[in-house]
Amino acid sequence: MRPKYPVLVVFFIIVQIGAALAQGKLIDYQNAEALNGLMQKKIYNVAANVQWLATAKKYFYTRRTAMGLEFIVLNPKGYAKSPAFDREKFAKSLSDWSKEKIDANDLPVLLPLMSSNGKVLKFNYKKESLNCDLETYTLSQVPATPANHTPQEKTTSPDGKWLGYIKNFNVYISSAADSAQNYQLSSDGSPAGYYSPYLVWSPDSKKIAAYKVKAPKPRLTYLIESSPADQLQPKLRSREYPKPGDSVNQYSPSLFLVEAKQQVPVDNSLIPDQYNLTEPVWRKDSRAFSYEYNKRGHQLYSVMEVDLSGNTREVIREVSNTFVNYSRKKYRFDLNDGKEIIWASEVDGWNHLYLFHASGKLKNQITKGEWVVRRVINVNEKERSILFEGSGMEAGQDPYFIQYYKVNLDGTGLQKLSWENGNHAATFNENYSNFIDVYSRADQPAITVLRDGKTGKVLHELEKSDISPLLNTGWKIPEVFSAKGRDGETDIWGKIIRPRNFDPAKKYPVIEYIYAGPHDSFVPKNFIADSPLGLHELAELGFIVVQCDGMGTSNRSKAFHDVCWKNLKDGGFPDRIAFIKAAGKKYPYMDLDKVGIFGSSAGGQSSLGALLFHPEFYKVAVSSSGCHDNRMDKMWWNEQWMGYPIGPQYAASSNVEHAAQLQGKLLLILGELDDNVDPSSTMQVINKLVKANKTFDFLMVPGMGHSLGGDYGEHKRRDFFVKHLLGVEPPEWNWTPSVTVPKL
Repeated sequence: MRPKYPVLVVFFIIVQIGAALAQGKLIDYQNAEALNGLMQKKIYNVAANVQWLATAKKYFYTRRTAMGLEFIVLNPKGYAKSPAFDREKFAKSLSDWSKEKIDANDLPVLLPLMSSNGKVLKFNYKKESLNCDLETYTLSQVPATPANHTPQEKTTSPDGKWLGYIKNFNVYISSAADSAQNYQLSSDGSPAGYYSPYLVWSPDSKKIAAYKVKAPKPRLTYLIESSPADQLQPKLRSREYPKPGDSVNQYSPSLFLVEAKQQVPVDNSLIPDQYNLTEPVWRKDSRAFSYEYNKRGHQLYSVMEVDLSGNTREVIREVSNTFVNYSRKKYRFDLNDGKEIIWASEVDGWNHLYLFHASGKLKNQITKGEWVVRRVINVNEKERSILFEGSGMEAGQDPYFIQYYKVNLDGTGLQKLSWENGNHAATFNENYSNFIDVYSRADQPAITVLRDGKTGKVLHELEKSDISPLLNTGWKIPEVFSAKGRDGETDIWGKIIRPRNFDPAKKYPVIEYIYAGPHDSFVPKNFIADSPLGLHELAELGFIVVQCDGMGTSNRSKAFHDVCWKNLKDGGFPDRIAFIKAAGKKYPYMDLDKVGIFGSSAGGQSSLGALLFHPEFYKVAVSSSGCHDNRMDKMWWNEQWMGYPIGPQYAASSNVEHAAQLQGKLLLILGELDDNVDPSSTMQVINKLVKANKTFDFLMVPGMGHSLGGDYGEHKRRDFFVKHLLGVEPPEWNWTPSVTVPKL
């Protein structure tokens, strides 16, 4: 729930009258808060938590109806639906367990996961993870998974005859039958260069692949918990937190022969200056092992193979003048034990699939066109086909919409399995012969169908969403909007949100929510009542709220994405401004002289950057948990987009370096225990603002981690926009200890 603001009941009638004159008054805050509650549980008949139950040969899903939350089992043969279990019995068991009264029509079940035979439901209740035996309705607690996964002290060979382990930094083996028979396989291990305990046995139990590790001294960051719950005095926390430019582990792949009790020298000359190596994987016939090499700087990513003589060869080489998006778009599938390899690449400017021979020679491009492969669902080696998610192929649709396709490995026979104008989410049965497809748009509620897995033909409509209860609250459907970006050609997609009492005769300040992280795209594509960001509630205060994905974000072309390269301060702002101006031209009630912006993390960096680099357009910003200088933030994320080694581009994109040029109204929000972005990044901005004698507001939230600021931060953010965009003084919340939220 959103924060509840104190309201003097005695002022209610006065406020109602005042609301006719200006927004941002108490009644608007009341309406914003009331809307949050009104939106809850008002979308009916949407299939969620869809699963295929392999043993039962049925589908499971949940849906909310006017009768509450229902749990459904669907038999794809005949399309018969039935309750997955007796909700009354379930509610009684959960009531007995929790010592609370549980409503059978509204079971407080989170993340339901049904067993493959349909007889056990795993779910979260409050902070507990529980199993319910659906034959006896007995509840049991799910054992907690250990937080730290440490390697076993000894790893057993596949044939069970040998144990491998590390002793005095070196690799040893011993007989599983007789521990007195032990052998030292390496002799060069030391504290400065030790062998990793993750030893990988070959399938024939005759070889071991391992990594020798040279580890630098770790960088520690420190946090002060000012107000711990268990003591008066503050606590000092520390954690390992490598930053751009820091040294990283360097790995030397190593090979050991068990029968000969010896180490084979491995040629590692092809893998200098590593950012990372993936764990070794043996070929099924034990002829070699492979790993993937990411060179520091993320511009070279290769598949490497080591044979039994220690020779290393580069099988696939992926290079980029900007970055290889290894963290999101990398895909590899080895066919026939590595005789062929399916590989994802953006080499032609779009994310597509390619088929390589084991020698590394390209056999053919599998997918091609001005659209992108988003995710591979399945590779059918027998039929030599691929099932995948793609975006941007369907003309006239939002290019971010996910659709489903099949294609042969030779690139022929592209088959559409979904096509309706919406964002699709599929759940397949185990042999991919049919699937449940739930699709919707931000401006169109969901439809759920069962489809044929070979043709995409709709076999049966399962659910059609009913949003009339939501519309009865006065809630406004967001408008999906697109406009040309900075180049005058590329479509920029987003949405526009209006308040329930929207009046086109009035003028409305505009607030943009921004998250411009290059690792993904961020405007929601499915139909939802609201997001955790509370954009609809914010609009209720008297604003038009917008969100869009500008250039520099992912899931479009490589050129679209590359705008971010060594240039995170860009944030897609030329496209965002063009998007908002196009909307303002179409809708004159959007007051483009009063534009605000807010965001968190990378969005915190961007929202402050709006005032520093685009003050002619953005006038008010609220920045939460910002990584304001990319040299201060986590290594992997920042080096991938800003490059390595560290160069002048980091300072050019730094809010700290440019803080003195601040114009407009700024509120900075920070959690003192932010372990995602170093809080000192925000404090360094403040240092520069103070030295430049700049006026700004700052909220530090004790005990809070990486966030938008929590309920109190949202309270302050709303007040800040009301004051500086609407020109209305926010209510004086300290005048009353009580909270009253009247019904609309």
